[in-house]
Amino acid sequence: MSKIYSVWDFIRRHKYLVVVLFFAVMVGFVDENSFWERRQRIQEINALKAEMRGYQNQFERDTKALEALENSKEEVVRVAREKYLMKYPGEDIYVVMDTQEENAGDEETFQN
Repeated sequence: MSKIYSVWDFIRRHKYLVVVLFFAVMVGFVDENSFWERRQRIQEINALKAEMRGYQNQFERDTKALEALENSKEEVVRVAREKYLMKYPGEDIYVVMDTQEENAGDEETFQN
């Protein structure tokens, strides 16, 4: 019983300190709008804003590329030939591959 009395006596003497500490713990950590939660939300908002900027930059690049495709026949031909490997009739296309990548796979097989 004496421990309970000593704790109660401490609280009675330092009631303002106990209330301030209780308030600080509640506001800082326990409450759903605590400083900790607000900090995490701010970090999430900053990450989402950075992602939005990336999407905005990609949108601007794609818009410029689309305008170029709509306005220039040469650009359409370039994209068709590079990206989709299209060719003119009677034309031969040779695809050159890096031999080091092919050999690297073979060497790994022999090392095991």
